[in-house]
Amino acid sequence: MNQHHLPRSFWYAVYVAILVALGFGIWGMSQRIHYDWNWKDVAQNLVSTSGQELLSPFDAYVTITPDGKRLSLKEYGGDKTQTYTEFDEAYAETGDLVFRGDLLAYQKGLRAGILLVGLWMTLKLSAVSLVFALALGLIAGLGRVADNPAAKQLSTTYVEIIRGTPLLVQIFIMYFFIGTVLQLSAFTAGVAALAVFTGAYIAEIVRSGIESVPKGQMEAARSLGMNYRQAMTHVILPQALKKTLPSLAGQFINLIKDSSLVSVMALTDLTKAGREIISSNFRPFEVWFTVALMYLLLTGTLSWLVRRLEKRLAHD
Repeated sequence: MNQHHLPRSFWYAVYVAILVALGFGIWGMSQRIHYDWNWKDVAQNLVSTSGQELLSPFDAYVTITPDGKRLSLKEYGGDKTQTYTEFDEAYAETGDLVFRGDLLAYQKGLRAGILLVGLWMTLKLSAVSLVFALALGLIAGLGRVADNPAAKQLSTTYVEIIRGTPLLVQIFIMYFFIGTVLQLSAFTAGVAALAVFTGAYIAEIVRSGIESVPKGQMEAARSLGMNYRQAMTHVILPQALKKTLPSLAGQFINLIKDSSLVSVMALTDLTKAGREIISSNFRPFEVWFTVALMYLLLTGTLSWLVRRLEKRLAHD
């Protein structure tokens, strides 16, 4: 029978069968090394039921009200104060001198596990980097098509250097050299490295998008009395955006995945959170599958949003 005459349900069944086979293949490999699956620890690292420990943010003297419902800190040798009212059990007493990081009290309830904390750091790092990468890529992309030789050569040099060197090396340079000289925090250095790297690729996407717009569009805009900036802003760039949106979406997804490399710095992103968990419970399969699924959730959501935007722009 010709494959074109087979019902669609048959091919969906083939798809499901392949996924099931892959699942059994992974299970079979784990059995060959006698791996004991245990997902309970992973769940605890997503949402922990162990409550939260309240630690002292600085060296201080402790004061607790007679009813035991209010704990106050007065900085040792300074003017800082801190007050806690939501806790279930205090481990310090009035008059105690505590040091930064010392345990003060315990609060029952649910709290975000280290994987969710790492996920939040990845989200924040990617979002901030994306904003700066877009701005940097747009400027460099416009420079690549500019008539000004200085702007064109500077943009070309930036793009070629960044695209020609590994991101991990750039992160090391940004964190250990530039970050040390300028006294940048690990988060700032990570954002800068990711923005500079991604901006170079966005610059090429912007350049190709602008060059794909017929030259007659610019000439028509100029004939209507627009200057170069107005024509580029109102005529050329909107058309280029529609043409390059799929490529930009791919670059945004790459940015989220590339953010895993900042785990070499003092930042607990999703990848570093996974490594820390493995170092304590020695369960690499469960942890890395969970981390991969969380990255897939991020990138899949972004892909869905971009597809919605593409459809909306197509109808405009």
